[in-house]
Amino acid sequence: MNHLGTLILKTDRLTLRPFSVEDAPAMYKNWANDPKVTRFLTWRPHESAEATRNLLAGWVSQYDQPHTYNWCIVPEGMQEPVGNISVVHMMDDTESAEIGYCLGSSYWNRGIMSEAFAAVIEFLFDRVGVNRICARHSVANPASGMVMQKCGLQKEGLCRQSFRSSDGQLHDMALYALLREDFIRDSNESAAV
Repeated sequence: MNHLGTLILKTDRLTLRPFSVEDAPAMYKNWANDPKVTRFLTWRPHESAEATRNLLAGWVSQYDQPHTYNWCIVPEGMQEPVGNISVVHMMDDTESAEIGYCLGSSYWNRGIMSEAFAAVIEFLFDRVGVNRICARHSVANPASGMVMQKCGLQKEGLCRQSFRSSDGQLHDMALYALLREDFIRDSNESAAV
């Protein structure tokens, strides 16, 4: 694989860029303190912008490592991030990447995450050279699964009671994945139409 790190990615409506510590107030306001966002995540809502700042300081310090992929999502016409998408596990031996994402609840149902995820998928397949991209979601959060389906991932199975959310509840997790060969085939079919 050709690790490139968190390069800036642009879509029609979004810029995906590395975080800076100065993003802490916007991240805290837009999603990190929102219990609706963290309901199906492993972490609880942040109690202060300072907690968000401390987290971002750690993330920013990892950007010099070329296998770090962690973007903030900035919609066109805005100067602040509304969510993030990242590679939460990179497995070089199998050339696979697991993606995680979250988005401020005020920005749900606008196609933002699907657009961001599609850009990350294209980048990881075309530029980094991964062979498999996967993602998981709690079955109690079907909207996250819809993002995966929109981006071409196929449901591979169910991992029963394999995830404990921030409120301590055990959840069944649906696993989705997309292989490079499927991505190339689907891209070629779309171009032929």
